[in-house]
Amino acid sequence: MSTLESYRKTHAELRQMIEDLRSLLTPEQLRIRPNAKTAYELLCDLGTKVRSHLAAEDRSLYPSLLIHEDPKVKSIAWGFISGEKPLRKTFDDYHRHWLKNCDFNFTEEFLAETHEIFDMVDKRIDREEQVLFPKLIEIGIFTDRPGNRGARLLNPSV
Repeated sequence: MSTLESYRKTHAELRQMIEDLRSLLTPEQLRIRPNAKTAYELLCDLGTKVRSHLAAEDRSLYPSLLIHEDPKVKSIAWGFISGEKPLRKTFDDYHRHWLKNCDFNFTEEFLAETHEIFDMVDKRIDREEQVLFPKLIEIGIFTDRPGNRGARLLNPSV
């Protein structure tokens, strides 16, 4: 069963990975080959985690929202589904272009594109936390008990 807490935990992990990578992805750090290799591995881990998070939402969250009686809920769900397509495509294109050949000679262009990806993921997380989660609590999909960040998904079939 998915919980609001599990989504928030994933968001915190994604933000931490991005923060770690931002500090590692500087020209000075990347001149050190082991750092470049570590950056590559962390980027691959980030990609896996982002894809897994989006897939979990596709399986566990959006189906019930798309058939919800409130048109606003349906609209929010469609907005998030539509918004993740560019994120997935951009990340897949990025991975194909920069990471598939294990080339650790990261250029300025690579760094710029990487930071754009980080910004996209950050914005997505912000939108989920500021728009989606409050609406899910409001309509009763999640409960958020005071003092407990472990809100539960009320419909276990979702």
